[in-house]
Amino acid sequence: MALLPILTYPDPRLREKAAPVTVFDAALQQLVDDMAETMYAAPGVGLAANQIGVLSRIFIIDIAGEGEPSDLKVFVNPELIETTGLQTYEEGCLSFPGASEDIKRAAEVTVRAQNAKGEFFELQADGLLAVAIQHENDHIDGVLMIDKVNPMVRRKISRQVQRAAHSA
Repeated sequence: MALLPILTYPDPRLREKAAPVTVFDAALQQLVDDMAETMYAAPGVGLAANQIGVLSRIFIIDIAGEGEPSDLKVFVNPELIETTGLQTYEEGCLSFPGASEDIKRAAEVTVRAQNAKGEFFELQADGLLAVAIQHENDHIDGVLMIDKVNPMVRRKISRQVQRAAHSA
């Protein structure tokens, strides 16, 4: 496994839409393993492939709390098939170090995806898992959390990211 560099805003590659995965092989499993190691080291609860410069429709999520066993979920070629309700959640992002903001998203989602072996599954989620699924799904569509806020908050987030970059 390898730690991979995470792209940070305003890297233009974060705006690119990822392509569907068509080959489910050892290389894909290695990518998922490297993404997991990178996400845990960051530390974060989710990571999309395009955040590491790979334009494939893949993201991973693990919302297990401190002291809980890992619960890594792999989503390949995900589709949000249903969203209901509304919630506001304070979100951060590994591509926006030092920034967090309240973002409005659906309260519940149903997602259809494949795992790293190509097997299809459906998952219904609420709370943090629903937020993370929507956040990471946005990434593979080239949509960023900064796109979900008003211009004043957008400037604030940009300043937070610049401060974090200068202090790193």
